[in-house]
Amino acid sequence: MDHRAEIRDFLTTRRAKITPEQAGLPPGGGRRRVPGLRREEVAILAGVSTDWYTRLEKGHISGVSEEVIDAVSRALQLDEAERTHLFNLARAAKTTKAPRRRTKPTLRPSVQRLLDSMTTAAAFVRNGRLDILAINALGRALYAPVLDVPAHRANIARFNFLDPRAEDFYPDRDDAADTTVALLRTEAGRDPHSRELSELIGELATRSDAFRTRWGAHNVRLHRAGVKSFRHPVAGALDLDFDAMDLLSGSSEQLTLTAYTAEPGTPSGDALALLASWAATQIDTSADESAR
Repeated sequence: MDHRAEIRDFLTTRRAKITPEQAGLPPGGGRRRVPGLRREEVAILAGVSTDWYTRLEKGHISGVSEEVIDAVSRALQLDEAERTHLFNLARAAKTTKAPRRRTKPTLRPSVQRLLDSMTTAAAFVRNGRLDILAINALGRALYAPVLDVPAHRANIARFNFLDPRAEDFYPDRDDAADTTVALLRTEAGRDPHSRELSELIGELATRSDAFRTRWGAHNVRLHRAGVKSFRHPVAGALDLDFDAMDLLSGSSEQLTLTAYTAEPGTPSGDALALLASWAATQIDTSADESAR
């Protein structure tokens, strides 16, 4: 990854989102040549010189203290995800040592047992590239369209952008696509030397205009809790609460355990229960066929 270009593009896109009024500055006269704030306005808000901020926006971040980066983050009104991303970009730009040899995460058997014990939740473990590494029965039933095509390699991003069924699977298609790209962009800042991630991004950018456009926006996101909507081919419409938590893996990869649940007695709760019954039927059918 070209760290200077990443820093430049990220800061430029963030600056374009803030108006002088939002920043508490007078609007100023005359026609503005750029959307959002000018560089000199960001410099004033951050308490640095215009020349210094210009160098920073061009990617010259070596020697910049965390306090100054924090000041720029406040000037640009970065949220938690954006601020963390900027610090990750700065850290990667300052690193001169070659990255250490990577070790693939090894999930303890207890993690699968934990997933399997969550019988009323669709739960899975993923990495930052959105590869599903472990999943329980209800999760496998929920994500059946993602998992039933070997070419997707159990990767949510490939399904979202390369499988036409994603249009039906996600009622809010744009939000699902935006979230997917923002999570990959966040991971690229956290782990810029990942060959697997670079290959995935290259594949999606080559094959999907929708991905390529979103990738250029440099949006990042934390994905800890919320509501996600599905239109499942078996269970129908589901609006599920999700909770995501980091999982210690003993490797350089960051793993996340995500669980989808629904309040019992609600339409989504009934649909999720129906999906659980369907999943159990599929397991019983597979077991009968194996016994023959």
